[in-house]
Amino acid sequence: MLHPGDDTSIVQSDSTHGEDAEMFDLAPVSLWLEDYSGIKKLFDEWRQAGVTSLRDYLREDVRRVEACSDSIHVIKVNRKTLTLFEAEDLSHLVANLGLIFRNDMLKTHIDELVQLWDGQTTFFSHTVNYTLAGRRLDIQLKGSILPGYEKGWERVLIAIEDVTERETAQRKLARSEEYARGLFEHSPVSLWVEDFSSVKCLLDEVREKGITDFRVFTDVHPEFVERCMNEIRVIDVNQHTLELFAAPDKPTLLRNLRDVFRDDMQPHFREQLIDLWEGKIFQQREVINYSLQGDELHVHLQFSVLPGHEHDWSLVQVALTDITARKKAEAYLEYLGKHDVLTKLYNRSFYVDELNRLERKGPFPVTIIVADLNGLKATNDHSGHASGDDLLRRAGEVLNELVQKPCYAARIGGDEFALLLPATDERDGAVMMENIERLVDINNQFYSSQTLSFSMGAATSEPGERLESVVKRADMLMYEAKRIYYSRRTGGRRLDKEAET
Repeated sequence: MLHPGDDTSIVQSDSTHGEDAEMFDLAPVSLWLEDYSGIKKLFDEWRQAGVTSLRDYLREDVRRVEACSDSIHVIKVNRKTLTLFEAEDLSHLVANLGLIFRNDMLKTHIDELVQLWDGQTTFFSHTVNYTLAGRRLDIQLKGSILPGYEKGWERVLIAIEDVTERETAQRKLARSEEYARGLFEHSPVSLWVEDFSSVKCLLDEVREKGITDFRVFTDVHPEFVERCMNEIRVIDVNQHTLELFAAPDKPTLLRNLRDVFRDDMQPHFREQLIDLWEGKIFQQREVINYSLQGDELHVHLQFSVLPGHEHDWSLVQVALTDITARKKAEAYLEYLGKHDVLTKLYNRSFYVDELNRLERKGPFPVTIIVADLNGLKATNDHSGHASGDDLLRRAGEVLNELVQKPCYAARIGGDEFALLLPATDERDGAVMMENIERLVDINNQFYSSQTLSFSMGAATSEPGERLESVVKRADMLMYEAKRIYYSRRTGGRRLDKEAET
């Protein structure tokens, strides 16, 4: 709608016959009959002055837009117009048009004028007006030069539809979508929006073939799990996802999903498919993914088919929470529960549990080597406990290097160690002790301060013999080896264990 000038002529009746006038007055939309001949004259003057782009010309000086508005004359309006704009009558309405047409009108006003400049006899716009009480109106405007007035534009009919309710709803929806988008993009967890509809089709096809035990089916056809993985379509991911997986942007991440979901992911995905087969459309589990830099990521996965999409799974949200730090802490606590921190060997608690397990399950024969670190007490007394700790660390290096699963080496006391060697006979036990002595000699070549040495005894289980007895036999042989070691060191004098340890 355009602004009339102060000298607007107010005509309360026209030559329209009675029935036409009544139809105009009772129309369910706001109607304005206006005279645009003043605008036509301005356009002719500007064309003669060489104006080619009206839009640029009006934008250069807003007063030119105001001149167009001031040249329009309102001839009459209908009842709907007075009601819509909360006016008492036409005089009241026209006297306050400055309150109705303001703020947001400029851009759409120019658009309307440009449509007329370009030779169109109709023009459209979506704009904002205000009632005389100040209430905002979102309107859809359609103007048309009436037949017979195309030359001078003396009669233009303007129809205004109040679309405030619709536009308000759209603005609320836009704000809601913007809010939801903000929550999605800036969530502190990794969010994925995915389409699982093809996966559902594959599961439905299998079900139609009469398959009832899906777990057995995937045991027989593991390739089906891989096929389902390839049918997942990622629709979107949020910013935290890019940060978590070290991806510079979304396209890079989506191109490299095989690097993200690999190795142990397929067994986890199989369990996810089994849950979906059983109707569990909300799931939680812990899985392992990988960043694009190759770092292992432990994540808590929460899978949910979004409401309204239960019939086809076309919209699924997957939330991934990084629990790598927690998993590392748990692994370290578990490590501390089973290992000696100084030597990195297993501790006495693990040794006792493993001894009991071997007692029950074997495999037999079991060879046990008991080793005692020579000279630890003297090193602590003469050089300090730091030197003693260094000697213990070196002992751990040697034993960790030689003893591999299913065999175990444990520190079971201050200077005492035990090796549990399942499925190992007496001859292989002797080979292990020879290997220890050889590696100790090599180790000593790199350390000049303290000499590392073990006194060792080995015993192999007999059929039906308790492993506790095997330990005692190995222990006795270790003490004998220790007696010989110190006898040689002291010219044949015998020293008890406490003095020489």
